Amino acid sequence: MQEYELVMVLSPDMDEETSTGVVNKVTQFITERGGALVKQDIWGLKRLAYPIKKYREGNYILTQFSVDPKHTRELEATLRLTPTVIRHLLVQRG
Repeated sequence: MQEYELVMVLSPDMDEETSTGVVNKVTQFITERGGALVKQDIWGLKRLAYPIKKYREGNYILTQFSVDPKHTRELEATLRLTPTVIRHLLVQRG
């Protein structure tokens, strides 16, 4: 199992319930594949450095977890297809 950090920027116009649903979906994805959640921080609404999809702000969420490396591509594909995630970055912790 490798350790990873995932930073997601969610659409600012969604309500609290929807953003919690996205976070729970990611957590469920990790745990269903034998991974473990290490830490999750919700940074809240922050101004973006440049507009993304016509948004000037985004809800930032940091998730630290460990999972088998073969599942990371599937996780990134899922995040790319989730319309409320406007950006994400998944990096391996070293």
